[in-house]
Amino acid sequence: MIQMDDIIKKISETIKTTTQIDPELFNVYNVKRGLRNEDHTGVVVGLTKVGDVVGYERNEDGSLKAIPGKLMYRGISLEEIVRGAQHENRLGFEETIYLILAGYLPDKQELDNFSTMLSRTMDLNQKITMHILDLEGQDIMNILARCVLELYTFDEAPDDTSEENLVRQSLNLVATFPTIIAYAYNALRHNVGKSLHIRHPQEGLSLAENFLYMMKGHNYTPLDVKILDLALMVHADHGGGNNSTFTVRVTSSAGTDTYSSIAAGIGSLKGPLHGGANLRVVDMLKHIKKNVKDWTDVDEIDTYLKKILNKEAYNKTGLIYGIGHAIYTISDPRAVLLKEMARDLAIEKGREKEFNFMSLLEERAIKNFMEFKGTNVKKQVCANVDFYSGFVYDMIGLPQEIYTPLFAMARIVGWCAHRIEELNFKERRIIRPAYKNASDVKKYKEIDKRNKQ
Repeated sequence: MIQMDDIIKKISETIKTTTQIDPELFNVYNVKRGLRNEDHTGVVVGLTKVGDVVGYERNEDGSLKAIPGKLMYRGISLEEIVRGAQHENRLGFEETIYLILAGYLPDKQELDNFSTMLSRTMDLNQKITMHILDLEGQDIMNILARCVLELYTFDEAPDDTSEENLVRQSLNLVATFPTIIAYAYNALRHNVGKSLHIRHPQEGLSLAENFLYMMKGHNYTPLDVKILDLALMVHADHGGGNNSTFTVRVTSSAGTDTYSSIAAGIGSLKGPLHGGANLRVVDMLKHIKKNVKDWTDVDEIDTYLKKILNKEAYNKTGLIYGIGHAIYTISDPRAVLLKEMARDLAIEKGREKEFNFMSLLEERAIKNFMEFKGTNVKKQVCANVDFYSGFVYDMIGLPQEIYTPLFAMARIVGWCAHRIEELNFKERRIIRPAYKNASDVKKYKEIDKRNKQ
């Protein structure tokens, strides 16, 4: 009797020889692997007015000059947006949403009306709620993607790509993502024998505070709300070149509906090399904390980091997760802002020792990495946003199952803005990159003349 396992094993063995491509062929054919140039900058494939990511400048001779990182939303630096909200002692995610979607900063009345509208839109109808609670699965990102696809059936005009309908769909998704994620997590807990708690969003609360309320009841502090609001602000967009946003733009260019496109973006963000990266940092930090006895001993920290770099410790990949970024060089502005507020939160939660250790670990990891790479290092490295985001979520008291969904809860803003921009081009074209075929030409053989493989 034919066994599927035998066929799978046979095909898997042949894949090792039939599908492997010699890395040198990328140079022979001048193919930009991963859409990256030799200096690791991204290959420019489109234009956008939504956001910009800056980590270097070019000198007159064409070489790169590292500069402190900048993240721009509609031409305004993220730092300025954050500082503006902090100076006025208010939350800033709703303002950031308005800026990214509309293209300009709202005045006070516009922002008040917008925030009220989002708060009122967070509540889901009973059919959608029951559908979420009925979904089974162990990964909230997967549940989120299925929920988004299901929303298509509740939309009276799901395939309408007019500007007004795209904005309507976008605002509904931005407002309901926190609710879907909170309900999905509580359903997940219920499936493993825990009590089911469904708290409906409260009108008048911000998106950040409503999410904490739906997750934890009233068990949160004003500082918890502020730092979650900040985390949503810094993750709201990252230019058009990140993997999930590019996925949304590619699918949007084909003219598909909003829900299919956003679900594709969720699938991309779910990957451990993208939105799931902070979980790798969390796991690595747990390991280091257990194996470094004195969290203030620079020599002990350096010794263990060298073991990790030499593939002698942790998962033996030679990687220090949370250190380094494809674009940022001297600093990741998102990490700088999160770290600043993480210090205050650590004081509130009595975790200053842990914060100080992470800060020292960040410093030593960068130094040891640069020394380890020596002359082979392509550019200066810095801690990226993932280094501190998991620590922040843990201090707030949020479970690891929602770390990546939190990323999606923020990035839905950028996805929607880029989708609207992609569909608003007057002479838009479907995104269709080219691949160079690197296989040898072979003759077809009749089945009786084929050798057994």
